[in-house]
Amino acid sequence: MNEQQNRTTRQNSAVTVIGLGPMGQAMTRALLTAGHPVTVWNRTAGRADGVVADGATLAATPGEAVEASDLVILSLTDYRAMYDILDGATASLAGRTLVNLSSDTPDRSREAAAWAAGHDAAFLTGGVMVPAPMVGTAAAYVYYSGRGHVMESHLAALTSLGTPKHLGEDPGLAQMMYQAQLAVFLTTLSGLMHATAMLGTAGMRAGEALPELLSAADSIGDILRAGEESPGTALDAGEHPGDLSTVTMMGATSDHIVETSTSLGLDLALPLAVQVHYRRAIENGHGSDNWTRIIDSIRGPMTA
Repeated sequence: MNEQQNRTTRQNSAVTVIGLGPMGQAMTRALLTAGHPVTVWNRTAGRADGVVADGATLAATPGEAVEASDLVILSLTDYRAMYDILDGATASLAGRTLVNLSSDTPDRSREAAAWAAGHDAAFLTGGVMVPAPMVGTAAAYVYYSGRGHVMESHLAALTSLGTPKHLGEDPGLAQMMYQAQLAVFLTTLSGLMHATAMLGTAGMRAGEALPELLSAADSIGDILRAGEESPGTALDAGEHPGDLSTVTMMGATSDHIVETSTSLGLDLALPLAVQVHYRRAIENGHGSDNWTRIIDSIRGPMTA
């Protein structure tokens, strides 16, 4: 077979998708659109009806699903579900690649990689960084970690889901990035709801408040990039120059948010969590440093 034929074979290679929640269904459709034959399996078989109508093949068992393709993509609730589903199909794993795009902890990702290796399967950890409706679009991207050559050997199929970004060989690294991104995302969502609740007490409806709040959220990246030519460089150097937003200034703002939220009768969980970061930095003598000094207590008591 010549190189062109090899390339075509890889581009049209069969893929199995196990787990058909909204994300699994979106990935199945993206793979079908890209020309890959797709076999699917889900504990609730009825969830496969839509993708089967679109051209996917429903396997009767997890073992049958695994045996249908060299590349098996998992989109499950957590890593425990992978073992529950595949423990009866381990004899079929040898020589195949498992790509687990489920959410869990970095340590469980590393354990899963070792488990897969014990069954002679290659393993990639992944994190899809867009919601299901955006899978397969130009805006989609997916972090991966594990052996680089494993990702390269399935690049055509993985690229159909979104731009692949390989972070390194540590199987836990992609999961770490996924969780880090979600830490930003989830705290931002909570902040938006807290702010909307604040404004609601003054009679402002969410339809009025959210557009203004979302503009503020959108501007955060630009604000941080304007303050440092290469964001993160000063942090890496342990530098916190207090010439712009100091810990004391930002801490006073966090105090005001707590006071306002208290007077309004709102839940204080989020503002108190933010306030404590600044108070600890001030207590440790860093009030005149840049607000980034709060990372010390976040990193743990040994660095605070």
